[in-house]
Amino acid sequence: MAIPIVDENTVEELDLPGRKLRWVVTGENTGAQYCTMAVIRIEPGQKVRPAHSHPNGEEVIYILSGHGRVLVDGEVEPVRAGCAVLFPKGKIHMLQNLSDVEMKVACFFAPPAGLENYKFFEDVDFPSTP
Repeated sequence: MAIPIVDENTVEELDLPGRKLRWVVTGENTGAQYCTMAVIRIEPGQKVRPAHSHPNGEEVIYILSGHGRVLVDGEVEPVRAGCAVLFPKGKIHMLQNLSDVEMKVACFFAPPAGLENYKFFEDVDFPSTP
């Protein structure tokens, strides 16, 4: 069996509110059974919208470039390149790029997730001052 290697640039990029998303590791393209992985790109000043949760599992994000802030279950904390953040199962969260460069983030999900597994919260937002 060949080693499942996926170049993110070969994966379709989805244009979603506040970010561009590529599902890099899925069951379909690698045979992964217990996780999925995506890469998102967030332009300066943008927020991943709407706030959402993952009712069936956890998400870990790792900031590759840029800096900003996360909202998790009503709490706001700063993040920068090199930070990993756990979004616990069912906790509402958002991410915002406060830098002047594109923020790039690797997102890991277990068990496997896709947009169909998200629960959205249109009425949740960051406090008005960064």
